[in-house]
Amino acid sequence: MFQEKNFSLQHFFILSSVEVGKHLYWTIGNYSLHGQVFIVSWIVIAVLLLLSLAGTRNLQRIPGKFQNFMEFILEFLQDIAKNQIGEHEYRVWLPYISTIFLFILGSNWAGALIPWKLISLPEGELAAPTNDINTTVALSLLTSLAYFYAGINKNGLSYFLRYIEPTPILLPINILEDFTKPLSLSFRLFGNILADELVVAVFTLLVPILIPLPVMILGLFASSIQALIFSTLSAAYIGEALEGHEDH
Repeated sequence: MFQEKNFSLQHFFILSSVEVGKHLYWTIGNYSLHGQVFIVSWIVIAVLLLLSLAGTRNLQRIPGKFQNFMEFILEFLQDIAKNQIGEHEYRVWLPYISTIFLFILGSNWAGALIPWKLISLPEGELAAPTNDINTTVALSLLTSLAYFYAGINKNGLSYFLRYIEPTPILLPINILEDFTKPLSLSFRLFGNILADELVVAVFTLLVPILIPLPVMILGLFASSIQALIFSTLSAAYIGEALEGHEDH
């Protein structure tokens, strides 16, 4: 019996160490970080900050083309938050929903548009941060923390009464639901972005001229949809946490 348990534990540790591709590791103390994820993430964040500063530096009553574009993006993000969270609550959560959407969109497009393979690293290669499961899990856990905070901040400890409604029999299912939300968010985003990059890579190897272009355009569309799905679901979870229970 002891040997069987020891054998199963060995298999567990072997599976937990399985990785997809090679990575550039940065060692900080006892921790190993995926360096290529941080590099591209910082580039995406820097570009978003520069665009934000450029778009708000010199606001005009009669906006130009760039200001019109930035206002369109803002109204689009406001609509996502307002429709899912509600007109009275959405303003507090608009910065979070906007940041999640823009970071995921920027990361996805960075992986689809920029030829990172031309940049050589000591090990591994640069790619979209969202094709790393650690990034998508971190983003989904942020959303989980956000909707727990939203519910507890508004309703106090009575927020947890939702787990036994409409009947205590549903307690295990309601608890399980909170575990499946971040899992579905993270694996959906990770799987779609990784699959898109693999398809483009395969087509590029087989037919390097012209044929991959329609696939890349389709990948840009799919990347945008994934950013929209993630941010919309995040807003929906926060809106759900803010509903009801004031009477308890």
